[in-house]
Formats: sequence, structure tokens, C-alpha cells
Amino acid sequence: MSRADLDKKPYDVAGMFDAVARRYDLMNDVAALGQVGMWRDKMVDGLELAPGQTVLDLAAGTGTSSAAIARAGARVVAADFSLGMMTEGRRRGAPVPFVGADAQHLPFQDDSFDAAVISFGLRNVHDPRRGLQEMTRVVRPGGTVVVCEFSTPTSPLFRTVYERYLLRAMPAAARAFSSNADAYDYLAESIIDWPTQEELRGWFLEAGLVHCQYQNLSGGIVALHRGRVPSV
Repeated sequence: MSRADLDKKPYDVAGMFDAVARRYDLMNDVAALGQVGMWRDKMVDGLELAPGQTVLDLAAGTGTSSAAIARAGARVVAADFSLGMMTEGRRRGAPVPFVGADAQHLPFQDDSFDAAVISFGLRNVHDPRRGLQEMTRVVRPGGTVVVCEFSTPTSPLFRTVYERYLLRAMPAAARAFSSNADAYDYLAESIIDWPTQEELRGWFLEAGLVHCQYQNLSGGIVALHRGRVPSV
């Protein structure tokens, strides 16, 4: 399986990420023009962690985001449903435990974590609303749910330029840097197909989260969404 389709069947998506695991992080840095580190730092800041808190990092891939959270003093569980991505993370020595998990059916009890985050992965979940509901379920009352995801540029002109980049320049870069260039056709299409910032905020509210807000990064290329699980 070289790429998934926008119906996002879990087996197809997992197989696609298995195929790109070795060079996935490199390709991300190239495609994002070096901004991934800044986005990741903003994600960690958005969690507002206290030392020793426990965080679920969902769709953690090779664990680069999990390692950043761990450096902030949290205990992290890295969860993903791509065996290839987790294997690559272990090979690199990511300092976190990995757990195989489907975002729609998390293998954790209610109220297991102080926070849950998913970075650039919610749009790959077959039913992303169900994924948000599951993240909310496993976070304790008063805890935080964060989604860092590609989004809609705020300037219409920039949006047009950005979509052309996604459909033309990013696949071209993938042919040079990725082991599976076809996968990046899907990734570009999935970004364009993804809901706007306000629509995703609505999903947060539907999941039962409160104090839902978002911050646009890089002109809306990425949006950092945050909500709290209601206190009892």
C-alpha cells in the first residue's frame, strides 16, 4: 500500500506510515520549511504542564513530540497505530514508552492522564470526532486536550499560494527526500480537505470540552487548539 485515500481506512493509513517511517521526520522538516521545531515548542507550551504530570501523546510517530514533552518534565506515553513508526522511534532511542493504539478505541481507562495531545495526526483518524471524544475520556477532570494540526491560512491570497505549494511543490520535494512520494499526495489532499479552525473548535465543544480556543501559527498554516475537560 503506497498511500491512503481520504476515507482513511485505518489499515491503509497505518501501512502508509509504516512505509515512510525511516525518513518521515526529515521530510516533515523539509516540507515545513524548518518550522516544525517552533510548532512543537508551541504545542508543549500549550499543554501548560506541571512537573511530573502524565501526558498521552497520540499519533506520536517516532516519538519526537513525546521527547519534547518529556524534556518539559512530564511523564509521557507515546501511542501510535503504525508499528513501523514506533519501531523507528525505538531504534533511535526515543526516551519514552510506546503503546500500539487506535485513536478511536484507546486502550486506557477513564481519567488516566493529566493531558492528551495529538500533533499532525487527528486528520489521519478515520473518525476524528471519535478520536477527540476518546482523548477527552482518558483525561482527568480539569485536564487539558491539545490538537496541533495543519489548518486554513487566514489570508485568502496566501491560502491560494499555499494550496498550490501543497499540491505541486510538496510532492516534488517528497520525490527527492521520501521513500514513498505517493504518500505525500494523500497528505497534501488531507490538509486541504481538513476543517477550518472554527469547525475544529466546534468539534472540541461537541466532545464536551470547555474553554476551547485556538492560536494560529505561521499565518494559519497550523492551528493550536486547546480545551479543558470539565471539572466535577
